[in-house]
Amino acid sequence: MSSKSKVVFKNYTPNQILFLPPSLEELIEAHHPVRIVNQVIDSINIDPLLKKYKSGGTSSYHPRLMLKVLVYAYLSNVYSSRKMESALKENIHFMWLAGMSKPDHNTINRFRSERLKEVLKEVFAQVVKMLTESGHVSLQEVYTDGTKIEANANRYTFVWGNSIKSNKQKIENQLEELWSYAETISKEELQDQTPTTFAPVDSKTVKETIDKIDHALEGKKIDKKVRQKLTYAKKNWPATIDKYKEQEKILNGRNSYSKTDTDATFMRMKEDHMRNGQLKPAYNLQISTKDQFILHYSLHQSPTDTTTLKPHYTDFKNLHQTLPQAAVADAGYGSDENYQALEELHIEAYVKYNYFDKDCRSKKDEFNASNFEYKKSKDEFYCPAGQALTFIGAGEKTTLRGFKQKVSCYKSISCKGCFLKDLCHNQNGDRVIQVNHRLRKYKEKVKKNLLSEQGIIYRKQRPADVETVFGQIKSNKGFRRFNLRGIKKVEVETGLLAIAHNLQKLAA
Repeated sequence: MSSKSKVVFKNYTPNQILFLPPSLEELIEAHHPVRIVNQVIDSINIDPLLKKYKSGGTSSYHPRLMLKVLVYAYLSNVYSSRKMESALKENIHFMWLAGMSKPDHNTINRFRSERLKEVLKEVFAQVVKMLTESGHVSLQEVYTDGTKIEANANRYTFVWGNSIKSNKQKIENQLEELWSYAETISKEELQDQTPTTFAPVDSKTVKETIDKIDHALEGKKIDKKVRQKLTYAKKNWPATIDKYKEQEKILNGRNSYSKTDTDATFMRMKEDHMRNGQLKPAYNLQISTKDQFILHYSLHQSPTDTTTLKPHYTDFKNLHQTLPQAAVADAGYGSDENYQALEELHIEAYVKYNYFDKDCRSKKDEFNASNFEYKKSKDEFYCPAGQALTFIGAGEKTTLRGFKQKVSCYKSISCKGCFLKDLCHNQNGDRVIQVNHRLRKYKEKVKKNLLSEQGIIYRKQRPADVETVFGQIKSNKGFRRFNLRGIKKVEVETGLLAIAHNLQKLAA
């Protein structure tokens, strides 16, 4: 008989008291990211943050300690202040970083929401400066893109700008109907009092108009429904107009906002779990990257990327006191206004425009006006049939942002009898085209840049650089929804996320 071998287990004595207990320093790896966070935050100037504190009162946790905890928490995918409080009692990395201090969740949240507001971006700028000085990254060329991150707001309590306009128009129409009815009953009382407009400019105008109608109909036998409408209007309309005025002030040119976070705008989200592009309260986050380091970030309330490029680079200059030599972005940023802004900032544009990819195809749409031959000496365009389109006048267009564009019109001498007319256009009479010559020149220059050897390198690198960062933030870090409310506080979260991302990449 063969005897069974004895199973051997490693020594396990959980209640054993150590004569020389290990220190936290010994338990943390030499190249752990927490050491990078500690080293970098220790090396930066936090004077702007110190100015947030007032003398007197009880002692506070040191802002450097609090900043380290928050940055490392965002690096470790911990975004809740309560979870940070638990980590400071249970996680050796947090305990070592905080020197065994244990600020509670209220202290952490107050520091994040109030102390870091409007100063964290200066801290971020110092981190970027440190990365450039150490040779990890360069500000010479940047890749810019945007993504939408959901706000911490109720998706079902909203205000729509178009709804306000529609409701104000209804009040205007009903007010006009009441006035017309009153004139048929008491024309003498309302003689020479007809308003120049019934538009509810303010509650005072509405109230005065209703009072005039009420006074004119006083003692008269009128329709019961009209009396009810007049009573309702007198009681509700002035207050309603005041409410709309306040809502329009909050909108400030936007088309929507959430009642639980009035800074958040409703935007169509790609990552919607219903896969139908639901509208949700969100912020438009724009970042500029190089080698997958975040060099700059900015938050916007507009869902359209086109409107964000100019303020993004203006803020870049204010923060870093310099600008990149080249900007690389996709077709969502290609516009007359953006090309002009980049030119004024002396930034070489490698920014696609709409139909750039179509323009690069071997077979072009020869009937598209943008592909017509242009002779500057004669100021004429030529269609595929060789017919000249001559200048007939120019006008000016103004975009929603107030940017003015000069548009020139050209008309064919005669399309009658042309064998290509049915393929060329379906306009009545001769073909007329509109041309923005300034935008046309910008497109020619940008196309040349993008098709150059350097431009091809940039185009290949752009999605691998900036879009990868969004993938890291949303997928690897699981950050798809802000925890704080209000654009100033949300900007703090974005800054913490950007610093944490850079330090994590530096540690790697």
